[in-house]
Amino acid sequence: MPIGPVQVLVIGFADPNFDGESLKELARLRESDIVRVIDLVVVHKKDDGTVEQIKRSDLSDDEKQEFGAVAGALLGFGMGGEEGAEIGAEAGAQAMAEGGVIGADDVYYLEEAIPPGMAAAVAVLEHRWAIPLRDKIRGAGGILLADSWVHPTDLVAIGLLAAAEAEAEATA
Repeated sequence: MPIGPVQVLVIGFADPNFDGESLKELARLRESDIVRVIDLVVVHKKDDGTVEQIKRSDLSDDEKQEFGAVAGALLGFGMGGEEGAEIGAEAGAQAMAEGGVIGADDVYYLEEAIPPGMAAAVAVLEHRWAIPLRDKIRGAGGILLADSWVHPTDLVAIGLLAAAEAEAEATA
């Protein structure tokens, strides 16, 4: 099973307005094989302190175990070579079969961490669009040297830093 880059997003909602549009967009991305939800949990603590949660995944039970086995094997290989990979594959498959990447402790933590009236979501997304690109780059002999996500706020920070440096140079 080829796995694309996996991203973990943690999103807070100060004034949640869940109208289903975000889930519809995730479904559209899945149907287009752009993104696949490995695991998703949304926790909403109402003003009265009661908690609602949504948990979902785009993976079938078999795909969960296969994904867990691959991820676990990679972790295990890093920890103990080939023997570690075998142990990790079994542990990863079992962990995914028992609940997914986001476990009960993580959900409990979210429930405790957010104040009444707020919500939080943790999404583990696989970027499926990157698999063919990665394969073509590998086929051309390319290897990943580094990667990073650039967010709009990163660009603002770079602009502020550049302005401060320019001002410092002008006054020097």
